[in-house]
Amino acid sequence: MFLLFFNPKSFIMNNVNKKYLLLLLVLSLNFSFAQVFTDSNLPIVIINTDINSATNLPYEIVDSPDVLGSMKIIKHTDGTRNYVTDQNTASYLNYDGRIGIQIRGSTSQAAPKKAYKLTTLMANNTSNNNVSIFGMPSENDWILNGMAFDPSLIRDYLAYNTSRQMGNYATRTQYCEVVINGEYMGLYLFEEKIKADSNRVNVVKIATTDITGENVTGGYITKADKTTGGDPVAWSTAPYAGNIVDYIHELPDPSAITLEQDTYIHSQFSNFQTTITANNSSLFDGYPTQIDIPTFIDFMLSNEFAANVDGYQLSTYFHKDRNGKLRAGPLWDFNLTLGNDLFFWGYDRSKVDTWQFDNGDNLGSKFWRDLFYNTTFKCYLSKRFNELIQTGKPLNGAYLNTFIDSTVVLISEAMVRENQKWNTIPNNPQEIANIKSFITSRIAWMTNHIGSYTNCTGVTVPPLVITKIHYNPATSTSYPVSGDQEFIEITNTGTATVNLSGIYFKELGMTYQFPYNSSISGNSSLYLASNSTVFQAQNGFAPFGQFTRNLSNKSEKLVLADAFGNIIDNVEYFDSAPWPTAPDGNGSYLQLMSASLDNNLGPSWIASNVALTTNENASYAGFTMYPNPVTNYLTINTTGQILKLNFMDITGKIVKTLEVNSNEVTTDISNLSSGIYFVKVEGEFGTKYSKLIKN
Repeated sequence: MFLLFFNPKSFIMNNVNKKYLLLLLVLSLNFSFAQVFTDSNLPIVIINTDINSATNLPYEIVDSPDVLGSMKIIKHTDGTRNYVTDQNTASYLNYDGRIGIQIRGSTSQAAPKKAYKLTTLMANNTSNNNVSIFGMPSENDWILNGMAFDPSLIRDYLAYNTSRQMGNYATRTQYCEVVINGEYMGLYLFEEKIKADSNRVNVVKIATTDITGENVTGGYITKADKTTGGDPVAWSTAPYAGNIVDYIHELPDPSAITLEQDTYIHSQFSNFQTTITANNSSLFDGYPTQIDIPTFIDFMLSNEFAANVDGYQLSTYFHKDRNGKLRAGPLWDFNLTLGNDLFFWGYDRSKVDTWQFDNGDNLGSKFWRDLFYNTTFKCYLSKRFNELIQTGKPLNGAYLNTFIDSTVVLISEAMVRENQKWNTIPNNPQEIANIKSFITSRIAWMTNHIGSYTNCTGVTVPPLVITKIHYNPATSTSYPVSGDQEFIEITNTGTATVNLSGIYFKELGMTYQFPYNSSISGNSSLYLASNSTVFQAQNGFAPFGQFTRNLSNKSEKLVLADAFGNIIDNVEYFDSAPWPTAPDGNGSYLQLMSASLDNNLGPSWIASNVALTTNENASYAGFTMYPNPVTNYLTINTTGQILKLNFMDITGKIVKTLEVNSNEVTTDISNLSSGIYFVKVEGEFGTKYSKLIKN
């Protein structure tokens, strides 16, 4: 069976008196095609549902509930060709186990080729089996995207990959060919399902008991969408024009959400709408304190660049972590983009020359339009867009054309079989050409209409540096919980007091936003702790503030930014070389050797056990070290007495120690190998670290 869709556009042109026309011509034919599928350059997914004892046939996959079955994924690790016969060779199998599977989607279910949601299961058919598939982080919920209504077969793949290149989480993808119960089903995208997970949407999984205090503040995943599968509409809002916008809970599950949680997350949207309607941009109670501006900017740009006809109204996700801001994304369902629409139903809305949030159809909530016309937000939107279209950037035309070409080459072989099966790719080369042309025209139109970004360029950010990180403290009888002892130190390396209003950590994982009108004086430091009570008990003074959630024991990106997303400092630490490994559960913490060093480089840090003080990084005494680079003799002088010198290599290992009782010392280091070293200078003035290059 196949569907032949009728494009009514020419018919509409000949019937101009009919303003609105909705046509669908579906010809259902008995169509038999003995398609032989034996091998592919892409991975092969083979699914067999269990046998129904009553019919002695495999169970049919339905909309709900899950049908049990098994799945084998054939993928040669060396990149060579995959064969259906490889399903019996364990070394060629990326997955071989049980699954539960059902049909997914809403509008896409009208197409003959179905999309599927599947869960990887343990052998008991009940317990989830968290596994890594195609190198994606281990999980159990996956999607087989049939790419319905997209004759290019690349739009979702392009959108998700572009979003990740922009620095956002978007579902990871892998093209594959699928066989179900012995029948070849065509080309699919194997994808991650959007859900709360440290490697997907990294928010706290809120429990039914989280109904008060900070616990009720997150985490949440909410979407504007049509209801499918019986999920109830949580609330609705009226747009400026068009259809009502329905919101649905994704996390917590609609069947488990409490009244307190529903009330709280609804209030975050309604309060934000009130604030942006009032055009309130203040750092006290304006929208910058309520939403994560960079995610809203990138989400709008992704939807507008692609002219996504469903954007804002449908498949529009939001998420909010505990004590965090409301965030837009991740992207989902970008098949009706880049000039494509449900033409066979009379729609033609993906246009080069209009804003999707203001085109009279599928506008979504009012706050999208309100944000665009807020002067400050629009400036940053324009600034970001103009960054992203530069050479080599994710929205640059030439960059996208290259990515598109490589994608088409990747799937070109499978595309032939896909069309033989479903007859839904009328002219793929022309479709790809149309996409490229659309991108070129869209960039030009947006450039001319998005406005100036002059007022938000050259923004001066305060000289704040992350100088200590205690990410995996050792436990003891007195302090049995490692996570309660975590802390971060932030140093103001300038001489002037910095107002901290609006400054926050913008990446998910660790959450903290500085209180309004809080400040840090010049040449001083402050501490943020995971547990203020424990920190004070251990160190004898209270931290500046307490952050939410715990630091990763492996690696985490800490990005300190102002309220509009301008990055102040950026550190991504690791528990492996070239980063010091001693802080990984052994009691010491990471300490930046000098605030003048690049703190995103492992060799700039050492492991330290030095007791904390309330203002450890106050101004240092005058310090000179020369020559640098040095070959033989190194001289150091200060305005205070030097007591001890330690020379360390890039791993933090001490290679030379010198006792000193003077404000000046000259030492021979000719016996040290060429390379980079760090000099730890201890004296009456405290401790100073400096980078040294040995010729």
